[in-house]
Amino acid sequence: MEFINIDAPEGVDSKNVKQNLKFKTGKFVWRIKFSAPLDPATVNNTNLYVTTRDGERLKTAIHYNSDTHEIEIEPLEAYVKDGSYDLNVTKNVKSVGGQALKAAVKVPFTV
Repeated sequence: MEFINIDAPEGVDSKNVKQNLKFKTGKFVWRIKFSAPLDPATVNNTNLYVTTRDGERLKTAIHYNSDTHEIEIEPLEAYVKDGSYDLNVTKNVKSVGGQALKAAVKVPFTV
């Protein structure tokens, strides 16, 4: 399994997150680090998901590490070679104190 880290400073627009990636497999895990502890009830497949460019949601497993404030999004099936996808993080992901993200994040990527 391969991992991708997204460590963008607060306030960085998702348009500024760029990835130029080459993979040996079509199954890699997105790892997203947050600056504050998250409410585990908001870390789920409804609030974090991967879609094809046509909007079809892929089956994923979501894992949250409360010690490091990291979420891992693992595909349950391989990405299609040369396929285009979007990683989506909605504003419904909240901190333990109830603070929501200021804006939803969409990161386009191609395998």
